[in-house]
Amino acid sequence: MAAAGGGASLLVQGGAAREGCVGKTSLVLHYCENKFNDKHITTLQASFLTKKLNIDGKRVNLAIWDTAGQERFHALGPIYYRDSNGAILVYDITDEDSFQKVKNWVKELRKMLGNEICLCIVGNKIDLEKERHVSIQEAESYAESVGAKHYHTSAKQNKGIEELFLDLCKRMIETAQMDERAKGNGSSQPGAARRSIQIIDDEPPAQSGGGGCCSSG
Repeated sequence: MAAAGGGASLLVQGGAAREGCVGKTSLVLHYCENKFNDKHITTLQASFLTKKLNIDGKRVNLAIWDTAGQERFHALGPIYYRDSNGAILVYDITDEDSFQKVKNWVKELRKMLGNEICLCIVGNKIDLEKERHVSIQEAESYAESVGAKHYHTSAKQNKGIEELFLDLCKRMIETAQMDERAKGNGSSQPGAARRSIQIIDDEPPAQSGGGGCCSSG
């Protein structure tokens, strides 16, 4: 991703452990198109959206890959995230299993892309706080332990979404600029400079099953 006037690719991956989904598509659509629909059909393979941003005077074209979480599509993951600057991994705060799947994604992304990729772990559906099954302390402690930032969002109530994307984009720009400086010193890692930015939700090795709908943001 170029530091100015450049493009960034973001991977969004989500983990639907039960009949519903974690709400990753709702987050993306709210951010890109200011839309919310609580009856989104489960993402198949991947969808692509773009967003033009102006961050600290820098114009950035954000390319967002909203990828499927079902296990039968897992092998396609590297196609979308191998050149990413960032990833958003989304779990449902009412679903402990979806949080465990986020951990699997973190392991895979760190293994494939190292520490250069900016990771965000997102606890979605805070409008269902009374049904929470993933404690805030547990999620934040885990995120810190793997060098990721943790966010709380509600696509249904449009909470925390702008902050999530803005913070991530700023981090990706900073990382890209640091890499450019390292490249100038002859110390950059191969392939790091050509990364773009991506968003991921939480469904690596997950149970395959029929599609469902996001019952809540």
